[in-house]
Amino acid sequence: MTNRLAIIVFALILAALLADGLLNDAAATLFLLKKFAALTEWMAFWR
Repeated sequence: MTNRLAIIVFALILAALLADGLLNDAAATLFLLKKFAALTEWMAFWR
């Protein structure tokens, strides 16, 4: 991955998080973080 592509991907992710925070009160981000926490707990169980 080139530096230019990494900057573009970072900008897109940052824009999506900012849009979610401003337009959706960060509900989607919170949902994804809760699902990620559940996934890490599930992965730790199988360890």
